[in-house]
Amino acid sequence: MFSYFNNIRNILNKVENEQHDHINQAVAMITEAIIKKHAIFSFGASHAGIITQELYFRAGGLININPIFGREVMLDTEPITHTSQMERMVGYGKLLADKTPFTEGDVLILHSVSGRNPVTIEMAIEAREKGVNVVGITNLSYSKNVKSRHPSGENLYQYCDVVIDNHGDIGDATVQIEGIDQKVAPTSTVIGATIVNTIVAEVVKKLVELGHTEPPIFYSANLDGGDQLNKALFQQYKDTIHYRF
Repeated sequence: MFSYFNNIRNILNKVENEQHDHINQAVAMITEAIIKKHAIFSFGASHAGIITQELYFRAGGLININPIFGREVMLDTEPITHTSQMERMVGYGKLLADKTPFTEGDVLILHSVSGRNPVTIEMAIEAREKGVNVVGITNLSYSKNVKSRHPSGENLYQYCDVVIDNHGDIGDATVQIEGIDQKVAPTSTVIGATIVNTIVAEVVKKLVELGHTEPPIFYSANLDGGDQLNKALFQQYKDTIHYRF
């Protein structure tokens, strides 16, 4: 048996069993926002931002997920160490939040494994000040064992309305190789993607149960008729979509 497969299964089981209620809280929050025609946003810095890309413009995903892309903390930045410097820079998260069209009742999904860096913490603070509900996906064991880099001295989970623990190892990597100290193979992307896709599936299920027979789901552009169906949905939900289609 591969160690990584085994560890991922164990973590997924733990998340499903221990974060069930928190995931349902996020589902209820996002479902209500969609029904009331509010927008859904998502942000993460560096590798944490992969979860935002997973949610955005994705066949089978929600058409009204609005990504927040900070150019300075994306993985095509060079030198790559610049991303680490920027996510630690006090004030950068506020700048990103200030240019994001948040309105009261919107939902912001934030992903940060350690939850210690200012960029994501400031996004949460600024969003909540504007009446936005914040869902944080983080690693509580990790976050509670590291010092915040934000002047408040607090980490991301302390500024979220709903916190979902990804239950990964401290440091994120999970496989211990005999003969070396550093573990390998991080888990946060796999677990984070599972969490957000679970939320998407449960939100759509809830919408249908409530009588919304045309939920905002992207059709595959590679299926015949997909482009036309997506354009129709875009028109229906255009007031909550803040990216160019």
